[in-house]
Amino acid sequence: MNEWNLDALYTSFQDKNFQEDLNTLKDLNKNYPTYRSEKTEASLHKIIETKIEIEKRIERLHFFIQLSLSAHTDDAEATHYLDQLNNITASMIGEDIKNNAYIAEFDLDSCQDPFIQEHAYILHEIKNKQKYVLDEKEESIIAHMKNTGSYAWMKHKDAVVSSIKVNIDGYDYPLTKVLNMAHSPDKQTRMKAYFAELDAYKPYEETIATCLSGIKGEVLYTSKLRGYESPLEESCIKSRLKMETLNTLLSVMKKNMPEIREYLKIKADYLGYQNGLPWFELYAPVVEDDEEYSFEKGSQFVIDQFYTFSKHLGDFATHAIKNHWADVYPRENKVGGAFCENIRSLKQSRFLFNYGNHFSDVITVAHEFGHGFHGRCLGDQTILNTHYPMPIGETASNFCETIVGKGALKSATPTQKIVILENTLSNAIQVICDIYSRFLFESRFFEARKQGPVSAKETKKIMLQAQIEAYGDGLDHNYLHPYMWAWKPHYYDPDYSFYNYPYAFGSLLAKGLYARYQKNPEHFPEDYETFLSVTGKMDLEDIAKTLDIDLTDESFWQSSIDIIKEDIDTFKMLLEEYKHD
Repeated sequence: MNEWNLDALYTSFQDKNFQEDLNTLKDLNKNYPTYRSEKTEASLHKIIETKIEIEKRIERLHFFIQLSLSAHTDDAEATHYLDQLNNITASMIGEDIKNNAYIAEFDLDSCQDPFIQEHAYILHEIKNKQKYVLDEKEESIIAHMKNTGSYAWMKHKDAVVSSIKVNIDGYDYPLTKVLNMAHSPDKQTRMKAYFAELDAYKPYEETIATCLSGIKGEVLYTSKLRGYESPLEESCIKSRLKMETLNTLLSVMKKNMPEIREYLKIKADYLGYQNGLPWFELYAPVVEDDEEYSFEKGSQFVIDQFYTFSKHLGDFATHAIKNHWADVYPRENKVGGAFCENIRSLKQSRFLFNYGNHFSDVITVAHEFGHGFHGRCLGDQTILNTHYPMPIGETASNFCETIVGKGALKSATPTQKIVILENTLSNAIQVICDIYSRFLFESRFFEARKQGPVSAKETKKIMLQAQIEAYGDGLDHNYLHPYMWAWKPHYYDPDYSFYNYPYAFGSLLAKGLYARYQKNPEHFPEDYETFLSVTGKMDLEDIAKTLDIDLTDESFWQSSIDIIKEDIDTFKMLLEEYKHD
């Protein structure tokens, strides 16, 4: 079974439990005024309990709807209920604002109730964020308008992109299948897929650009209205990340760009290119990988490597496969990419892949299962204490990638080692160069959007400039990708701007954690699970301190990038040996 099973949520939209949960939301929300009538710890306790019950129901409803739409973007019933749920949650904003103002009146450090103390971090965060909250009427208007504004633009973009057909040699392919062709061992296939993909966007480019402009315009306005200096500052505050930490990370990345690009130059030289690597060769295998990794084979390999780290990690992945938590292969009207959703109220996860039987797909499985294991480690927390910020959310996923990649190297032949290292370095290029280009693109797009809607032509120009600056002489500037903004979903989420630097943060933090695991393999797995279990109730800098890591210290990030440099040196050596065999 290669499609996920959602029955643990609901069996259908007509399931009586689905309808009851939908109808119960408003009833629960009506209880708040009674609880707020007295300023007592008992009343605050009841408010927290009710918030938890409401959030559990919203989570179940949202994931059933959203997962249904991700697997079948043309599901009209799911679209209908998404609008209905958005309208219900928008109508609840007023009570939420009053609750938060009520919470802010308490001297939280003096509260004796253990249940309140258990939620001290999130309550303090609510109190501290009050300065960014508008009055009840304004927040309610914004919430309702988003349903016909940014959320509508986001849904429209998803529907448009998922419907795009790419014509290659007279045959129409779904976009997701064409994206997988970038990994083909055949150069002509890669080239045809690249040019056909770019051509396929052209009829839709203004529509997609309009969606992006609509969303970013709304973000700029609401961010300023709430008192943030910029969407980037808002992103850092939501990420529980100091700007100092982000600047340290970006500075170290930028400083190491020239040496990281050496991988691209090595690959370009080996494949016979003189002016840098063309975009369509980014994922070209430099050596023939005869092995195909079916999902059954690939997922079992992931499970086996997970067990070398800990029984808990291996058991989690085994359970996920056996219980059909994954939607595996690409198909028409299915969203692209890959993701994990942790359904905290059920202590379960669901995984979407567009699996293409390559080793890189095996690594993607490890990545998404890492997200799922993160959710599992939060299983003993209440749902309010499980909302970890974006950057730390990419740590467990990248850590699991490293486990599988390093494990694969141990038993690999010299040729297989090249394949594995190439995949590792390809991901590193994504984390360093591509993520930096995305950060530059989004920063500059926001600046352009301040002047008015941004055309597709200008959007492509901004993207190309960002790619040239990030990839430098590692890529052939005649063959870049001006439409990378068109299908990447991260740019279109109005609630989370700059969903790019979290990948760099998570990947480089994960490499640092893996180095610590190697020094202490017996005890680190337990420390690691403890580390993940507190990620929903601490600032990022404090989470790192539980493992004696200082995120504002350049030397920590440099030590992680040094691991990538070592891999580049090894890759170069193995490739030289392979050429002379």
